[in-house]
Order: sequence, then structure tokens, then C-alpha cells
Amino acid sequence: MITLKSPREIEAMRRSGELLASIHIKLRDMIKPGVTTWEIDKFVEKEIRAGGGIPEQIGFEGYEYATCQSLNDEICHGFPTKKPLKDGDLITVDTVINLDGAMSDSAWSYLVGEVSDETKRLYEVTHTALYKGIEQAVVGNRMGDIGHAIQSYVEPEGFSVVREFIGHGIGPTMHEAPEVPHYGLPGKGLRLKEGMVITIEPMVNTGDWRSKMEKNGWTASTIDGGLSCQFEHTLAITKDGPVILTDQGEKR
Repeated sequence: MITLKSPREIEAMRRSGELLASIHIKLRDMIKPGVTTWEIDKFVEKEIRAGGGIPEQIGFEGYEYATCQSLNDEICHGFPTKKPLKDGDLITVDTVINLDGAMSDSAWSYLVGEVSDETKRLYEVTHTALYKGIEQAVVGNRMGDIGHAIQSYVEPEGFSVVREFIGHGIGPTMHEAPEVPHYGLPGKGLRLKEGMVITIEPMVNTGDWRSKMEKNGWTASTIDGGLSCQFEHTLAITKDGPVILTDQGEKR
């Protein structure tokens, strides 16, 4: 069932999103060669709790960490480890915050030290793809308009869009209807309505879009060992257009 949020509920989710965005901003300075994803996870959990929130991913279907951290060829749901990041790595940090019952969800990718030109271009294309999808999240459009805007931009750039993992509705639970694919046909799919709150979170690969599941049963990696990158915002669909609830105040 799709739940339409009231202005009061959206405002509560915005406050949750502000806390999440502030943590991603702090990670810009923290993430560098030598830091472990374990340290990043503990930092994020501490910041969430200090802000009065709950790290909603802990305990979700048995998951043990405040973050998913996906490194290089990992697409999503990577586990934090005590292995230090190295120069040239590409890392995505994904977390969900429950603040007084209001949910927010955002994943952000970070370049570690000096990276290759290919890594930098993947990062830039994925970041741009996120906002091309958000531009289509307006009342009256259809879900396919979001996916088409992303796919029709990414593929001519020489990259591929992951299809097995998609965006979703959010609030009052972490994952709910509707599904938000990052590929599709314009004018097709569910019509977007005022009050919907969704995530748009394109995962873009340098090679094949297909994934393989690692032995831990959680982490998905590229099938060919290529790099993967992801950016995600939580946003509300309003009569005045999409409102990004996890906005970091960045230029785009």
C-alpha cells in the first residue's frame, strides 16, 4: 500500500533528512586513505544517536551495522570491515535514520585520495543521473519517466544502470511501495501523486549491469568486476515539485 504523507509528516521527515545530510557532509573530511569502513560505521552510528536518532538499519532482517558500505565493485549492502581504504578507492555509504518516527534514507559515494579518470567520470555521471531522475518526480508524471531520464542519460555515457536494486517508498517503514526503477519507458508505470515520499538511488556500473551475490548473503557485486557507484536522496512529491529531504546544499 502506498501511503501519502501530510505536510506535517513531510516536515518531520525533513528534520530526519537534515540530520542524515549533516553526517554525509562530515564524512567528506573523514573518508581518506587509511581509514577503515568499520571506523566510518561507528562514526555514523555515534552521530545518529547524538542527534537523537536511531540507526534504523541495525537489526533490519538481522543486519548488524548502522551503514551499508560498498567498495569498488560492490553495488550495495557491503559490510563494514577493518581493512583500510586505499588511494583510488570508490566507496558508497548508505544509512537510514529514524528520528522520532520519521524516516530518511540516503547513500552517497566518496572518492578516496587520487582516483582514476574512469572512476571520476563514473562518479560524476552517477551524481548527475540522480538529479535527472529527481527532475521527473513531479505530480502527474509516471514512474517510468524517472527511470527513463536516468537510463537515457547513463547508457550513452558508456555505463550501465543496475536493475536488480531499485528505489522505494519510505515512511513509516524503511522500505514500502511504490517501487522506483532507475530504467524504463516514459509515460509508463504508476502515476505520481502529491504526498508520495520516495527514494531515487541509481546504481551505475562501468561494465555489465548484472550483479552476483557474495557469500555473506547481503552484498551484491558487479558480475564482471567493474566499478559501481551510487547516489541516493529521499524526496517528497509536492504540488510545487520535488522537495529533497536529504539535501546537502550542494551545487548541481
